[in-house]
Amino acid sequence: MTVSTMELKLQAIRDDTGLSRREKIARLERLRNEARALQRAATESAMVEDDGWFEDVHLIDTELENLGRSVEEKGAATL
Repeated sequence: MTVSTMELKLQAIRDDTGLSRREKIARLERLRNEARALQRAATESAMVEDDGWFEDVHLIDTELENLGRSVEEKGAATL
């Protein structure tokens, strides 16, 4: 099974025992903001092709939820 770059980043954050829960959440939120920006840019393209941006956001959201941080979606207009 192939592992994505995002999955490797998430695993590194998850396994870093030097980070507190709060620090892990902060790093995940930064990653989520970056992934959402890439997702927005992809949807504004004339030819939208899913290069995994949607999956990246989902993976980050799942990791945040595992740390007890709820993720609020505000609807399609926030994309």
